[in-house]
Amino acid sequence: MKLQPLVIFCVCFSSLLSTVLHGADPTDIGSRRELFVDDALIDSLTNAQRKLHHPIPREIAITHDAPWEGAGSGYHSVIRDGDLYRMYYRGSHLGVENGKLKLGREVYCYAESRDGITFTKPNLGLHEYNGSKKNNIIWTGVGTHNFAPFLDTRAGCPAESRYKALGGQASEGGLFAFHSPDGIHWSLMREKPVVTQGAFDSQNLAFWDEAAGVYRVYFRTFTKGTTTAKVWKPAGYRAIRTATSKDFLHWENEADLTYHDSPVEHLYTNQVSPYFRAPHILIGLPLRYVERGWSASMRALPELKRREQRAAGHLRYGTALTETLLMASRNGVHFERWNEAFLRPGPQRPDTWLYGHQGTAWRTMETKSALPGAPNELSLYASEGNWHGKGNAMRRYTLRLDGFVSVHAAFSGGELLTTPIQFHGDQLTLNFATSAAGAIRVEIQTADGKPVPGFELESCAPVFGDTLERTVTWKNGSDVSKLVGQPVRLRVELKDADLYAFQFTSSK
Repeated sequence: MKLQPLVIFCVCFSSLLSTVLHGADPTDIGSRRELFVDDALIDSLTNAQRKLHHPIPREIAITHDAPWEGAGSGYHSVIRDGDLYRMYYRGSHLGVENGKLKLGREVYCYAESRDGITFTKPNLGLHEYNGSKKNNIIWTGVGTHNFAPFLDTRAGCPAESRYKALGGQASEGGLFAFHSPDGIHWSLMREKPVVTQGAFDSQNLAFWDEAAGVYRVYFRTFTKGTTTAKVWKPAGYRAIRTATSKDFLHWENEADLTYHDSPVEHLYTNQVSPYFRAPHILIGLPLRYVERGWSASMRALPELKRREQRAAGHLRYGTALTETLLMASRNGVHFERWNEAFLRPGPQRPDTWLYGHQGTAWRTMETKSALPGAPNELSLYASEGNWHGKGNAMRRYTLRLDGFVSVHAAFSGGELLTTPIQFHGDQLTLNFATSAAGAIRVEIQTADGKPVPGFELESCAPVFGDTLERTVTWKNGSDVSKLVGQPVRLRVELKDADLYAFQFTSSK
């Protein structure tokens, strides 16, 4: 018994020494939930790959057909405030008539929902439109082109500034700062813009980043950029710039976003926010803009006559296409961006495959599943039906919680090996899905790749099913508390399985 502390010391020292020798400092993940939207914790994949998953289309969540709304309604933001889902969006008309672009008056509107599935428009009586205040308009002043509210969760935030927003265009001088006590009644925080160098002709947004302890802003700029890919065009590209602030009024540390291995592309919006189930990871859903020009395939897309009508105003109005991408970051500046589309235009049908189609609302929401007894899921909202008629709409899409990307292996089997990590907690839980014949097993290793006694792969009970949280067990149980603070690796064996996330948690 007297030798046990010495043995433990030797094992820990050996692991630490091995970590140093291998040049990889362990990442302290604490009890955070870790996703695979980036490869930050992946050392190697053997006969396995990261797999991008795609949202499933559901019902129309809201239709913009009121006189103050129209086919140019856009730049949506959604906030979960307790049991209430709040949606903000620009109401405006948009179209091409007789070869000329027609733009209507812009106002900012509000809708709400108790389930995050269908939204209603309350009669607020705050602002006049065509002689009446019977509408859901919340703002008509500066910044109405791209007003983007958020709920400020910073400790010590004054009650009168519980909600904040940025909005504005270059023609107005830049981005202005707004605040509100209730998300309905808004006022400027100061008369002058707070961010002045940029293009801003997009949905520019800001939020409190709890993990970093700063406010972050993401806004439109133009750049030629650089890339490692063999794709280059000399013209300016729609791009994204960021900055940070301690008080929401004074911004610093401006930087253009950089990407891991992506071509230079037009990114129309950014939709960056902390993922609410893993807020140390920033997830963005930028809108990719592609000018395709006329071709046989372009003419085969839906509603050719309307497409030709738009192209008469400008070629890109009729032949540009948009879709949503997925990207993730842990420092707010460098992102890993998936080049494969996250939300494609989808099956050809009326009101789709348009310039502006599939522009997602800022932030994803947790909502109930339509399947009785199934776990909650993610909802996101994307536009369709721009340019024509009296209005457009936002369709709801769903995705598994944490289900952006998985580590996937076929029936023949594969393995994931993580980088060295340190954790807190006494059990390991997985968010995963397998087939009836598939399974997952986990081995905990020292930093130098040696199985920890009692946590070998052969000791792990096969994990199968389809659930957001399952505790991994070995022959001696699920308690991993004796490994807390030690640098370890996870070796995960997968067979016809997808692993979406893992987390060390406390059972007490």
